[in-house]
Amino acid sequence: MEVTREFIRTFTFITGPLVLISYAYALSRLEDWDSLWGGVPKTWITYIVPFMLLAAIGFLMYWWVALFQLDVAVFESLRWPWSESDGNGGQRLLLAYAMFLIPSALWIDSTMFHMSNSYSWTPYLVIGILVLASIGNIMFGLLAYGAWQDGVDGAGIMLLGSIFLGIQVILNDLIVWSAKFPW
Repeated sequence: MEVTREFIRTFTFITGPLVLISYAYALSRLEDWDSLWGGVPKTWITYIVPFMLLAAIGFLMYWWVALFQLDVAVFESLRWPWSESDGNGGQRLLLAYAMFLIPSALWIDSTMFHMSNSYSWTPYLVIGILVLASIGNIMFGLLAYGAWQDGVDGAGIMLLGSIFLGIQVILNDLIVWSAKFPW
């Protein structure tokens, strides 16, 4: 199956806002927003919040270059750093976006489900969702690094965007938040 740039644009135009809508809807139902921070110390929150903005900027940097600035031929040649280009760059990029955006849209509801139930398996659900989003983020970085190896214009911006996103998604959410949340 050939995955076009237009298809991925449409996918991100639908799933990207769904992430934001899921957050807005969940927060509108939550009485105590601070409960979502779990055991993260309040002094750390002032450090983490700016990285949320940096992550959004990083996502948009990557998204803009990958889906609007790259030539179609370059887009199709996106590859993993250890492999050769085979014309399936669109499939790889779609997989990365799906691995990142779909779990991101499910995270807050899974967390609220965990907080309102005492099932023993819900922590695995929440952490598993964060792992999937982190894998998607790593895939962004690997595709950007492969493009950088190939000398693609804009690959450095994509790589920087994936790093900005990874600081929040991998370090702050998956590692710090998961370690501090009162499971």
